[in-house]
Amino acid sequence: MYAKVIVDVPAKQTNRAFDYEVPVSLRKWVEVGSRVSVPFGPRLLQGFVVELHENTQVDAARIKPIQTILDLVPPLTAELVGLGRWMSSMYLCHEVTALQAMLPAALKAKYERVIQIGDETGDQSLLELPDLQEIVGFVKAKGSVTMEVLLERFVHDGSLIKQLLGMGILIEVQMVKDRMTTKKALTIFPPEGGSGLEEALDGLPARAGKQQDVLRYLIKYPHAIRLTALMEAVEVGASTVKSLADRGFIELREVEVMRDPYAGRSFARTQPLVLTQEQGGVFEEIRSAVVEERHEVFLLHGVTGSGKTEVYLQSIQQCLDMGKEAIVLVPEISLTPQMVERFKGRFGDLVAVLHSRLSNGERYDEWRKITRKQVKVVIGARSAIFAPLTKIGLIIIDEEHESSYKQEESPKYHTRDVSVERAKQHGAAVILGSATPSLESIEKTKRRRDREKPPYRLLTMKERVAGRPLPKVEIVDMREELKTGNRSMFSRSLYKAIEDRLNKKEQTVLLLNRRGYATFVMCRTCGFVSTCPHCDISLTYHQSSRMLRCHYCGYAEREVTQCPSCQSEHIRHFGTGTQRVEEELSKIFPGIRVIRMDVDTTTEKGSHEKWLKMFGDKQADVLLGTQMVAKGLDFPDVTLVGVIAADTVLNLPDFLQLNERFNC
Repeated sequence: MYAKVIVDVPAKQTNRAFDYEVPVSLRKWVEVGSRVSVPFGPRLLQGFVVELHENTQVDAARIKPIQTILDLVPPLTAELVGLGRWMSSMYLCHEVTALQAMLPAALKAKYERVIQIGDETGDQSLLELPDLQEIVGFVKAKGSVTMEVLLERFVHDGSLIKQLLGMGILIEVQMVKDRMTTKKALTIFPPEGGSGLEEALDGLPARAGKQQDVLRYLIKYPHAIRLTALMEAVEVGASTVKSLADRGFIELREVEVMRDPYAGRSFARTQPLVLTQEQGGVFEEIRSAVVEERHEVFLLHGVTGSGKTEVYLQSIQQCLDMGKEAIVLVPEISLTPQMVERFKGRFGDLVAVLHSRLSNGERYDEWRKITRKQVKVVIGARSAIFAPLTKIGLIIIDEEHESSYKQEESPKYHTRDVSVERAKQHGAAVILGSATPSLESIEKTKRRRDREKPPYRLLTMKERVAGRPLPKVEIVDMREELKTGNRSMFSRSLYKAIEDRLNKKEQTVLLLNRRGYATFVMCRTCGFVSTCPHCDISLTYHQSSRMLRCHYCGYAEREVTQCPSCQSEHIRHFGTGTQRVEEELSKIFPGIRVIRMDVDTTTEKGSHEKWLKMFGDKQADVLLGTQMVAKGLDFPDVTLVGVIAADTVLNLPDFLQLNERFNC
């Protein structure tokens, strides 16, 4: 039996599968998707099995065997291996890079350089020296040893070790070394039913008071308990408990512990709501595709407050009733807490959460819940699309228009396209939900001359739940404010609205799509923006050099002090950060309570959830932030939303990533 293996060398020359022999001892274990350790030149590398075959044309004499298997259960499914091949072709990345992106960080192997015995048929005359014999004998006895250990053992023999390496008697190789991925905790196991504990208690001497307290506790609660929990409950040290274990009264052993990022939190259970007529029509369309296991992509264009989330929840319930699984993607980590609360409130422990703010251990344990079929619904940001589910019935992408669904590092991919491709393999439905769909998605809902059916199917929800009116939107031309002498970042109407909310004890959300210095230069008189003559995107101002630079092609020019279009001197650097807005709010409204959410204030784990909970508990009057506060958050006491310098988003440099299937 032979395996085709993609090795962990992201290079053009190695971007193909290599044949390896599967040893008899591993044939029951190696599957498509397995991670294996294979010899590749002088090194041992990690590789992914992408195919198994019995090709008799293979030159068996030249084929090397797989050395070890790194996982007893393959971390990737055959479908994910195929998806990696598709991503490699679609996004022009190395196949191993795509496969590595699908693994949690805790599973990505690292390499360790070790010393082994090399070619023993070479010149052995050097080994007549006792010192050299001792070094070689030490390595041979160990099988392999790290350079650090070898130098520690032979502190003064560095030159001799170097000589042996130069002669090839010793060789340096790379060994695949898996990281410690599981967490274990010492756990006490009393005898079944607590039998024998009372006799043990009677036999303890009077001076062993702490040990007696432990036995009394276990007699009262005769079940397994973690050592740390017992020490806290009885107020004893670890040595007291271990003494009882040494005497055979209790058993103390390590037990694997699953890390839960939401341990200790309870979620109020919710029941399905009665759908409005509009919601019911949309749900019926989606339900039909799910029941028939028909691959179809729905663009759900629903205004804010139209009840898209309830449609998601009931569509997922339909999947679960059929024994299927679902993936829900959100664009921002800040959205995750509210989505998790809604989905765990409806589906309980069937929900796993995957996003970058979890620790490596937490992500790994959530990932293992998925592989062990302990969960049916996966919620997360972009990378959650690679969750190793095997019976996907529905994939939901909330706020599908968001640019954060584009992966900017290799492998560069768009989550929307990957979702559609993955759903196609499962015969699953895809819901792209948004109140402001992307232009690409809207275009794909239109019929074409060369297509009988458009790629996406448009579903609309134009009415808000319970007939609530849409909010009134006022656009303020800051050029007019400037003419009246208002040079602040707040228009007069926004100032009055914030003041009114403070008087009424209501809350405000302020959005500013920037946290640092000037993104671009714009004339406040006519609206002219300095752009790159080659790329046609806005130039970024660099204060230290007083230069305008294009971050795509490198073009640069001197700072503009007069508008080239209207010769006005009112040309300004736009990009006021959230920190400056926070300071300005404190000056204008003394005593105002502001929560600022941007990259600088949300670096700590759990910070998104902490700030949003504080705002939801009305511990602040204003939630000020970048785009992370504009992603479908729901706070009933918010009666005002202000967007500062709204036109800045029109001048942020960005290219639409079009693919060969998008022909407009």
